[in-house]
Amino acid sequence: MSFSAMTKAEMARVMPRKRCCQIAELTAIIGMDGTVKGGAHGEPALIMSSQSAPVARKIYKLCKLLLQPLAIQVAVTKKPNLKKRNVYHVLIPYQSGAREAFAPLGLSFAGEGWQVNWRPIALEKRCCQKAYLRGAFLGGGSVNDPEGTYHLEMITRDPVHSQTICEVMSFFDLSPRISERKQYHVVYLKESDQIVQFLNVAGAHRALLEFESTRVVKDMRNRVNRLVNCETANLSKTVDTGVRQVEMIRLLEEKMGLEKLPLPLREIARLRLEFPDASLRELGQMLDPPIGKSGANHRLRKLEEMAKELEVGQGRK
Repeated sequence: MSFSAMTKAEMARVMPRKRCCQIAELTAIIGMDGTVKGGAHGEPALIMSSQSAPVARKIYKLCKLLLQPLAIQVAVTKKPNLKKRNVYHVLIPYQSGAREAFAPLGLSFAGEGWQVNWRPIALEKRCCQKAYLRGAFLGGGSVNDPEGTYHLEMITRDPVHSQTICEVMSFFDLSPRISERKQYHVVYLKESDQIVQFLNVAGAHRALLEFESTRVVKDMRNRVNRLVNCETANLSKTVDTGVRQVEMIRLLEEKMGLEKLPLPLREIARLRLEFPDASLRELGQMLDPPIGKSGANHRLRKLEEMAKELEVGQGRK
């Protein structure tokens, strides 16, 4: 099961106790996922579909709780792709009493039959706001596995609904963005802290813990990789510098002999020949008395200047 499917399954198990929260959650689901199509016998029906069995069960339970005495049907089809996954449909055919039953959810109808004009319901209570966001995610949301790129999104066809979702999210210090994808409006979060906050608000606490655990391990792994890369780069630089300095000292040894060098330069030159991979700090500590990194660097730079002068002199000859 993917992280997104696991998160939805966990949210689907959260059943609001208050009727106002149940209304808020089902309203959000219908706003995200509700479509009007022909029912089993050709009559118009409001249909909500999901590839998640737990989500479909929750939609059915909410409908049974809130839309009595309307008849509610369930159907299962196969998705037309290679994996042939089940798609679960909750259908509510147009019937007597539908207008009255759906009025608290903010649904109105034009003419005879279903022509749904969805409008946002008032969401004044904190508990209802949380239920609404949970319903929006169940109806059209997904979240990436935290091992990959951080991304949580909710997709709706209704621009008004996308704005409502953003407004409700702002009550919890969330800062979503909206993008357009063909005929859809996508509300999304990209920052890991914001995704964690959304999961907490929506009641997906187990998914939150797994997300946080994975994020900590991922951040630690990235930090270690950066340190290793930095150390590798520094080591490579040290080795390259050591090789260049050895070549320089060999030139001085060949052309003038190290014995003609002043004692401080002669000592550092011999140490560099013996320890070509040593850092400047390590070379300085090998001297008696020891000197610091800057002192060792100063002596080696002096040797480098002398070697360059020899090369220039040879070029003139």
